[in-house]
Amino acid sequence: MILEVAVLQVKPGLSNEFESNFRKASRIISQMNGYISHELQKCVEVDNKYILQVKWELLKDHTVGFRTSPAYEEWKALLHHFYDPFPVVEHYIDIPLGLNEEPN
Repeated sequence: MILEVAVLQVKPGLSNEFESNFRKASRIISQMNGYISHELQKCVEVDNKYILQVKWELLKDHTVGFRTSPAYEEWKALLHHFYDPFPVVEHYIDIPLGLNEEPN
């Protein structure tokens, strides 16, 4: 599983419109091959700041499957004009910590 993470800085005064558009965009991304789930969280301390987390089965499901699809063009049209600066998107993998294992 791959976790896509992006910190989104929305232009001042556009949070309500962004959130409305994001609800529409959620329907787009949730239909993509390899999509597992996603969450959008709003920062408590910094106005207009959000974090997007999307879980994908494979990295290429996001970087190739989604980003080269016609659906991505719809996603961009709905959301990309809200960001300043444009977000950095990073991908993460899980590190097993063995917390559920019994000690020897």
